[in-house]
Amino acid sequence: MDELPTQSTSALALPRLQLNRGSTTATSGPESKPKKKICCACPETKKLRDECIVEHGEEACAKWIEAHRICLRAEGFNV
Repeated sequence: MDELPTQSTSALALPRLQLNRGSTTATSGPESKPKKKICCACPETKKLRDECIVEHGEEACAKWIEAHRICLRAEGFNV
């Protein structure tokens, strides 16, 4: 008889977890889901950033790195 309540409790807990997961996904999904893959977003700023890093090093290219991050955020990426 001890096993029966444990199984019932587990069965009741699972639908709650599934509902919580569904509501979390539904809430955050449509608001910030990017339309492109991150590798294909913002090709202009990505090119400038990459060229600067290759030629001058990461420390000297903070403005291009930040410009690319701003562009990615505008596309819906969380960076």
